[in-house]
Order: sequence, then C-alpha cells, then structure tokens
Amino acid sequence: MKLNLSSFLLGCGAGAGMVLLGKQLHPLLLEVATQLLRFTDTVLTKTGMPQESREHLLSEARARSVRAPEHHPV
Repeated sequence: MKLNLSSFLLGCGAGAGMVLLGKQLHPLLLEVATQLLRFTDTVLTKTGMPQESREHLLSEARARSVRAPEHHPV
C-alpha cells in the first residue's frame, strides 16, 4: 500500500485542528449544557414533581443517553 503524502498531511492537519478547536469550544459547550440543565430543572420543578423523583428521572435519562442506541427494524 502506497502512502499519499498530501492525504497524510491533510489528515494530520485536520486532527490537529480538531484538538485546537475543541479547546476553544469547551467554554461554549459548557455554557450550553449548563443552560439546558437549568431549563430542564425549571420545567421539572414547575410540574410539582418531588426533588428525589426529578433526580431519579434525570439520572435515568443520562444513563439512557450513554447506552448504545437500540436497533429497531423499519
């Protein structure tokens, strides 16, 4: 297999760019996640759901979001 130098350098540049961009995006992503959690907590608080139930609901949702998606036949 022959190595294409321009493709290799392009790949290295893209990888390095993503590392640098990721560091710049961290504060923005942190702020977005914080605002989403505040919004979710506000909505759940207004439902009258007890704090313990809200925490259980959010922890279950977080666990589902990390799990591999289930494949459903179409």
